[in-house]
This record gives sequence, C-alpha cells and structure tokens, in this order.
Amino acid sequence: MEPDTFVSTLQEWIEVSMRSSMRHFIRHARESGLSMSHLVALFHILRTGSCGVTDLGDHLGVTSAASSQMLERLVLQGLILRTEDPNDRRVKQITLTDKGCRVLEEGIHARQGWMDDLAQTLSDSEKETITMGLNILIDKIKNLKQPIESES
Repeated sequence: MEPDTFVSTLQEWIEVSMRSSMRHFIRHARESGLSMSHLVALFHILRTGSCGVTDLGDHLGVTSAASSQMLERLVLQGLILRTEDPNDRRVKQITLTDKGCRVLEEGIHARQGWMDDLAQTLSDSEKETITMGLNILIDKIKNLKQPIESES
C-alpha cells in the first residue's frame, strides 16, 4: 500500500469520525441551552474539580469579567455553584452541581452514541479486523517520540 493512500484514508477517517462526534455533541449542547464556551468551561471545572473565575477566564482566553458573566448563566441553570474560597473570601470557587455533571455525561454519551450505531452495521469479522488495526494504531501513537503539550 502506498504511504499516501494510508495517510489519506486515515485523514478521511479522522475527519468523518470527528464530524460525526461533534455533530451529535453540538446538538446536545443546543438542546441543553449551552454554547460551546459553556461546555468548555464545564469540562474545565470537571477536570480541575474546582477553579476560580480568573483561572477559568485564563483557560477560555477571556477577561475575568467576561468569565464571571458567562458563569452567571450556568449558575442560573443550576449547573455550577459559586462559593467563597475559605482562605480568601474575595475569591469565588466554581464547582459542578450534580446536574452539571449529568449534563456533561449526557454530552459525552451523545458524542459517542454514533459509535454504537456504527457497531450495529458491522459483522463480527469486520469488528475484529478493525479492532486489531486500531490497537496497532493506538500502540504506535503511544510510542511516538513527540512531546505532548500539557492541557491547561
């Protein structure tokens, strides 16, 4: 197989799978009344456990004022709690509510739901072949000698 054929097929797979994932994820966001910025904020809070308004603003690339304004909508929707930092009452700590966690879980499920639909269209033999190929790719990607930037 030509290297160009492999790379172009891999690129097409990534494009098609990402488009399908994002289409379902964006639909879930709209149905939940959330923007992509809201979802990025919620996932950041999930990953950090809790964070301050300034930290979230830095993560989103916006001012603290803009971050605070966006967070107000999430508070009103019952997705986050804004509480005083016990060490500094001027600082607000942001945490997810149970409802916020549930909305994110539903978003992840919506984003990945298309995979279940795809799996139903494949024979056991096709699933086995694809699984073997994907496992090879996973191992090769893990062994690449490229530095991975830390997520912040």
